[in-house]
Amino acid sequence: MNNRRCFLAFFLFCAAALLPAQGNNEQEREGAVVVRVTGTVRLVGNANFPLIVISGSDRQWSVVREETNKLYDLQHRIVTIEAEETVRELRFANGRPAGNLRELRNIRIISIEEYTGP
Repeated sequence: MNNRRCFLAFFLFCAAALLPAQGNNEQEREGAVVVRVTGTVRLVGNANFPLIVISGSDRQWSVVREETNKLYDLQHRIVTIEAEETVRELRFANGRPAGNLRELRNIRIISIEEYTGP
């Protein structure tokens, strides 16, 4: 009987230690700001995980998966869009900062231009 209590206490201690690893469910869109972005539409990633990216002159924005169908046919073109931008700070596994991820959602296309090259 005493072994069962020790096992139960150990199990509950381990379960309590794992609770912070579950993370939190806070909404990423709380800090969303409407921005106007101009840049070249590119497809990055591989066949399993494609990602549409808009590369501007000074930064790069990722388009959320739900919105990729709007820009998929506009690859290698310069677009101007309005969208909600959320910025998340990325971290490596050891806790060091890995930069910022800028995501765009609720995209509205303003203009489309052909890419003329550098």
